[in-house]
Amino acid sequence: MNPTSFIKINPADSVVVCLRSFKQGEHIVVDNNEIEIAQDTPVGHKLLIKDTATGGNIIKYGYPIGHALHDLKAGEWINENNLKTNLSGTLTYEYNPVDEPLKIKNEGRTFQGYVRKNGEVGIRNEVWIVPTVGCVNGIAEQLATLLKEETGCADIDAIHTWHHNYGCSQLSEDHENTRKVLRDIVLHPNAGAVLVVGLGCENNQPEQFMEMLGDYDKDRIRLLVTQKVDGDEIEAGMHILRELYAIAREDRREVCPLSKLRVGLKCGGSDGFSGITANPLVGEFSDYLVAQGGTSILTEVPEMFGAETILMNRCETPELFEQTVKLVNDFKEYFLSHGEPVGENPSPGNKAGGISTLEDKALGCTQKCGRAPVRGVLAYGDRLQETGLNLLSAPGNDLVASTALASAGCQIVLFTTGRGTPFGTFIPTMKISTNTSLFERKPNWIDFNAGKLVEGTSMEELLREFIDKIVSVANGEKTRNEINGYREISIFKNGVTL
Repeated sequence: MNPTSFIKINPADSVVVCLRSFKQGEHIVVDNNEIEIAQDTPVGHKLLIKDTATGGNIIKYGYPIGHALHDLKAGEWINENNLKTNLSGTLTYEYNPVDEPLKIKNEGRTFQGYVRKNGEVGIRNEVWIVPTVGCVNGIAEQLATLLKEETGCADIDAIHTWHHNYGCSQLSEDHENTRKVLRDIVLHPNAGAVLVVGLGCENNQPEQFMEMLGDYDKDRIRLLVTQKVDGDEIEAGMHILRELYAIAREDRREVCPLSKLRVGLKCGGSDGFSGITANPLVGEFSDYLVAQGGTSILTEVPEMFGAETILMNRCETPELFEQTVKLVNDFKEYFLSHGEPVGENPSPGNKAGGISTLEDKALGCTQKCGRAPVRGVLAYGDRLQETGLNLLSAPGNDLVASTALASAGCQIVLFTTGRGTPFGTFIPTMKISTNTSLFERKPNWIDFNAGKLVEGTSMEELLREFIDKIVSVANGEKTRNEINGYREISIFKNGVTL
């Protein structure tokens, strides 16, 4: 094949991915067969290389990504108009464990982190203000603004308040999800000090919420209930914040083993190159980190549909397999309970970039977690318990999933994208472009270019560069979202609002 024109990802594939746009009537040679291009086909999209009858599977990454809606000839452009998902409802799965040891050397690499009292390590030292309820967002923001003006953030990395709409008028699981995520934020090691700001009458009662934190560092985590303040709650809050700031500014980075690093794996605005460049690169890093004793977390459960058996068979134990089956089928039931099909996932941007079905998306998406065995399965809002590769229950939505990864305990999110996105969650959110064009067009959004993998750079060479970049971020180098000030949280909601 001509690597400058197209790529065949797996020998079993019935499609190739275009590395440039093709015009109708052009010819390519694939596996010694000459094929005429039937339609103008954009870069990143799929060209059929084998005649396929109606109902026949289209193969990419070595797996079916859907079936042909009508008879198709080699040379045709494969997209959502002639390809349909094979996905439907929940399934029964069989455990067929795959044991593929990682043959990666532990290099003993280190980074400079902030070691907290409980042994967790942060890669930032920030002062955070966390509202228990959306009613006090304004007070929390005013406190953050005043503290920034008063201190200039000298000797710390940043001061932030984390707005949200919840903490009241929620029931059952939604209410607990809010409490869990807020708890996780308060306890996150990237915060050197936290002021929890409550109203007093909310469902998320402030004193009960503080009990939910467990054995927390009471010098660094404090509570202000504004309804209980006689007079000016802003001055009362500033008094506490000045004390917290004085503690946090004394913290210093120290040498930590890479085993203390925990990264979240996320993709958004994916395109036809996501499963060829950025996601495999992140997967290689995930395996490298796990081999160093570190931890990675894969989420976006709906974007596992169609590739879930690959993850299930990498589970270390039958118990983890059953937990993963429940993870997947519970999310399918969530779709079905709202009358939604489980396979209608690719967004307009995904389709424009060359992704046609959920299987197509999932088989690229799951490459972010490499080949490591699954060692933990987390419910939404759970905090990490196991090192190594973990799976986390959360939707594909960029803000919700990234917040969930950070809440679980990740210090950084590795976010691959083919279309580009500026946002960031409450921890550094490092953007990895799937193609060089995006990297060059949006240097204010993108931190690293994985597009070089289809331009002659080897995976081994780019991986070393990528590892160095991530260690630099862990050492304090700011990501683009941090530089731009694009940081927010989003909490998953399913049920009734009172």
